[in-house]
Amino acid sequence: QVQLVESGGGLVQAGGSLRLSCAASGRTFSAFRLGWFRQAPGKEREFVAAIAWSGGWTSYVDSMKGRFTISKDNAKNTVYLQMNSLKPEDTAVYYCAVDQSGRLRPMVLSSYDYWGQGTQVTVSS
Repeated sequence: QVQLVESGGGLVQAGGSLRLSCAASGRTFSAFRLGWFRQAPGKEREFVAAIAWSGGWTSYVDSMKGRFTISKDNAKNTVYLQMNSLKPEDTAVYYCAVDQSGRLRPMVLSSYDYWGQGTQVTVSS
């Protein structure tokens, strides 16, 4: 089992920044990668970014490249999502998830085995 706890969400004005954290515990040694997803009201959950648990590579959805940065602190078993130049359309609940096998592409939701509870990000115009 892997436990994930997200934090760092909140209300921010357009153009502002937030840094989300995802603290992982439990059998993290079995993790292949960690991904960030988001779900806006009435929409499907979508991929944002992913990072190899070893930290060797990252992956982003094209529309967020340059604004969002995913990183990992190995000592703290924590993955971060730095979000800059936020837009109202970034408003969503943000989730982190762990993929143990890496069999599928990082943007495939079904590839992920454990999910956090989510943290709300609201960007006002």
